[in-house]
This record gives sequence, C-alpha cells and structure tokens, in this order.
Amino acid sequence: MTISRTRLATALALTGALALGTPALAVAAPAASPAPAAARHTAHAIPFTAATVTQQADGGFTLTWTAPGARGVTVYAGTDQDDIRHRKAVAKGAGTATVTVTGLGAADRWYFELVPDRGAPLVVADRSLHLASAPNFRDAGGYRTADGQWVRMGVVYRSGDLSKLTEPDLAKLRRLGIRTVFDLRTPAEQKTAPDRLPAGATAVNANVLGVADTGAFNVTTPQAAVQAMTDAERTMVSADSARTAYHSVLNSLVERDDENVLFHCTAGKDRTGWASAALLTALGVPRESVEADYLASNTYRAAENAATLAQLPPAYQAVYKPLLEVRAEYLAAGFDEVQKKYGSFDGYLKSGLGLDRQDLRDLRSQLLVG
Repeated sequence: MTISRTRLATALALTGALALGTPALAVAAPAASPAPAAARHTAHAIPFTAATVTQQADGGFTLTWTAPGARGVTVYAGTDQDDIRHRKAVAKGAGTATVTVTGLGAADRWYFELVPDRGAPLVVADRSLHLASAPNFRDAGGYRTADGQWVRMGVVYRSGDLSKLTEPDLAKLRRLGIRTVFDLRTPAEQKTAPDRLPAGATAVNANVLGVADTGAFNVTTPQAAVQAMTDAERTMVSADSARTAYHSVLNSLVERDDENVLFHCTAGKDRTGWASAALLTALGVPRESVEADYLASNTYRAAENAATLAQLPPAYQAVYKPLLEVRAEYLAAGFDEVQKKYGSFDGYLKSGLGLDRQDLRDLRSQLLVG
C-alpha cells in the first residue's frame, strides 16, 4: 500500500503535522552541569518534589503536591502570580495532598501559591491555557530540576498553529504579556496560515527546516512511518538551519528583559517539541520530565488527530497514525544523535547552539526559582 504524495500532502495540511522528508525535532541528553544538589538543601529551599494543577470542566481546579518534610501547606490563588498572597487562602492540606478549589470565577489564568510550613513557597498553574483555537498552546514551565529548583511558569509558552486564534484569545495573550513570538515554520507554511499575534508582539522568523516548504513523502507501512520520524529527529539535532533557529530561541531567553516568549510551529509537537526539550534540558530538568512534556502533545492533540484519521480511508490510517503522534522512540533518536555528534548535551549546547557557560548561568537565573 502506497500513500500518494497528493493524499499525504492534503492530510498534512489538514492536521498541521510536520512532513518528514525534512528534519523533525529532537530532545536532548542529561542536563548541563546543574548546581550541586547540596547547595539547594537549605531551610529556604522549595520542598516540593511534585506539584500539578488541573482545571476541571466545571471551572474548578484540582491541585496535587508532594512536599517531604512539610507538615502542612496553605494554598493561595490569584490572577497575578507576583501578588497572590494579598488574597485569601483557598485551601489547606498536608505535606502530601490533593485538594479541589472551586468558586474562583472567570480569569485569563489562575495561579496558585503553595506555602509550606517549612521551606520556600512555589507558584504553579494549569499548564494548558485552554484555547479552543489552539489546543496545544501551553506553558513550557512548571517542571522541577534535578537539583530541586523549578522552571518559572507564565514566562515561556509553546504552541501549534496560531492562524485560527480568536479575538478574545488574542486579547488574553496580550494581557498575559507575550511580547516575542518565534515562528519555527517554513515560508510556505507561514504563507498558507499566517500568524495572528497579540497586539504589541514581535514576530521572529526562526525557520527550523531551512526549506521552502515541508513537502510530502511516501511511506507504505507503519514501520516506515516510524522510521521516517526517527530519522527526522536525528536530522533536527544537527541540521544547520535547526541549530540556527534553536540558538535564536534560547539566546532570546538568555537576554530576556521581563518579556514573555512564545515559540510555535504548525502542529506544536515536533519542531516546537524540540525547542521545549532543549530548553528544559539546558535548565536541568530530568529526562523523564522532558519526555513527559514531549509526549503531552498526544493528549492535547488527541481530538485533532482523531478527526484527521477519520478523513482517511481505513487502509491508510495505521500508516499515517505514527506521523501524527509523538513517541518516546522518536525522542530517544534525538538523544542518541546528540550523543553521537556532540558527545554530550553540554557539547550540543556549546558547539551546536553556541551557548557558553555564562549564557547558561543567565538562562537559569532568568527562568529558575528556588
């Protein structure tokens, strides 16, 4: 069975998936030289080893956390994460707990400050912005590093296609302070689906693929589709255009001046997934968490992927499904390429992306708390 170029090109246009005759994206290897763990084990360190927020369909929020050594945690809620504790406490729990918060009302975004009886507080939020017009639009932060720090939320965002953003969504993104938008797509993609940006935002062209368009490709079996994806991951690590694009994204965060940043491609899963993986790994986030962030695109894109497959004849669906998804083996191929070409993730950051030790210190200073 062969999928014609015309049929594949049409399906790719429908889903926004990244065509694989060209590089996709990859993830990196162990974190680059995090600060010694002992340096973080102080009375003022953030004691949370896990913390998540999930908004429910009824508008309530479920918060789950683990803070070894803490006997109690008080939860404050606010729409401005820098001014949360001027509000009243909304919940309390033990050092390890799950609580539900309701009745907060409508807001662009709710942040929650978890205040333990021992150690420093932590601000968290639901990672998704719940944009119907961009379902894979989410916060790139909220992950714990290997040495106990946390990646700030509300600073760096990742997404897929922005061409369908509604006026209310654009207004929301403006109020959230998104001022720089890195477009990782090709010129052809940009022309087909021009970005809609919030007022005051600056667009930066960071074409990862370095080609006129994503093209189309033939695969005849699910195995061939998986191989195409893993090959694309490897290319994403070492392609000159990709290295230039990812350097521009990470370097902008090094030099960030209190402005929030968004990077995106068409599906928000491959080129964008590598940008997020490279950033998180550079910050010292463990690979398990990097992989979880990468694989989360399958959840956020589930409805879109199902709709795309439903438009294809049944015989094609099994072949095309690996192209719509992200898988751990795709990510592993990127890690492997980093190791083969650069010897380590530190080597990739230095020789591949042109970031020196001072750049990395500045990046961590900008984006880590604790």
